[in-house]
Amino acid sequence: MEKSTAEEIKKELTGTLKSWKLENEQLVREYKFKDFIEAFGFMTKVALLAQQSNHHPEWSNVYNKVKICLTTHDAGGITEKDLRLALEIESVS
Repeated sequence: MEKSTAEEIKKELTGTLKSWKLENEQLVREYKFKDFIEAFGFMTKVALLAQQSNHHPEWSNVYNKVKICLTTHDAGGITEKDLRLALEIESVS
């Protein structure tokens, strides 16, 4: 899969993915929840989406916060897979 162009990424970040940002060739978003249980429930939903798409995020969780980083390592940057998964994550957040 080919890397997305800077224009494609910018279009998504100024449109449907406004809450995401670009950092070091990755799409990044931090979520904050009421407590650990809500954060973990969200991570479970994202894990199911990631497994279905066979595209897994880099993420971390500290109590009620979840940070997600998306990139396609094989392509060396952001691809359509990352943009699509970010949109799917938005639908369950």
